[in-house]
Amino acid sequence: MTFQRARSDEQRELRRRAILDTAAAMLDEMPVADLSLNELSRRVGLAKSNVLRYFESREAVLLELLDYFLDNWLAELTGELAAGVDAERPAAERAEQLAEVFSRSLAGRVALCDLLGAQGGVLEHNVSVEVVMRHKHAVLGSLAEMVGLVRRYLPEVGDGAQTVCLQATIMAGALSAYCSPPPSVLAAYQAEPALAAIHLDLQPSLRLAIITAIMGTLPRD
Repeated sequence: MTFQRARSDEQRELRRRAILDTAAAMLDEMPVADLSLNELSRRVGLAKSNVLRYFESREAVLLELLDYFLDNWLAELTGELAAGVDAERPAAERAEQLAEVFSRSLAGRVALCDLLGAQGGVLEHNVSVEVVMRHKHAVLGSLAEMVGLVRRYLPEVGDGAQTVCLQATIMAGALSAYCSPPPSVLAAYQAEPALAAIHLDLQPSLRLAIITAIMGTLPRD
């Protein structure tokens, strides 16, 4: 892919979108840690200096992609919760159903979980205050939408819904990294199967973390 010089706002927006779409496609092939600005520039057909005209750093690209992935996930989560949570069931059963839907939905979005895991330790570094503020505003919007969904299906959690949502996304990132060990660790498990006792599967581990957060916020008689 090659581009002529962008001369209009529409052309510049198309260029930004091409960069983001290319980065998203790369995350289907590789983890966040392996996505380099050099390779992104090569694939999008721009010099690295030109990519940096649209995004100030690799991390800025990935932060915006995280915001985009969160929006898409929440749009799909709305339907998944409607199908997976029975509003007529008691609170404890709805909590179990909600945790099942959340964990299954997040675990099926590998790139989103990888980005969530890199957010605080990697992606929020090497970016300007302006980029961080724009990202945090987007995150607050996504969080508010997520909180609204939890309260719709489990109103009993009240103000604890925000804690549940934060815990769900933080644990999705942390567990995603832990549950996807590098080849050397997998080889160690294969060589000595007893070591695999400390290996976790993402979806059931995330489900347990979410249900624990939910039960911790439900009122006690």
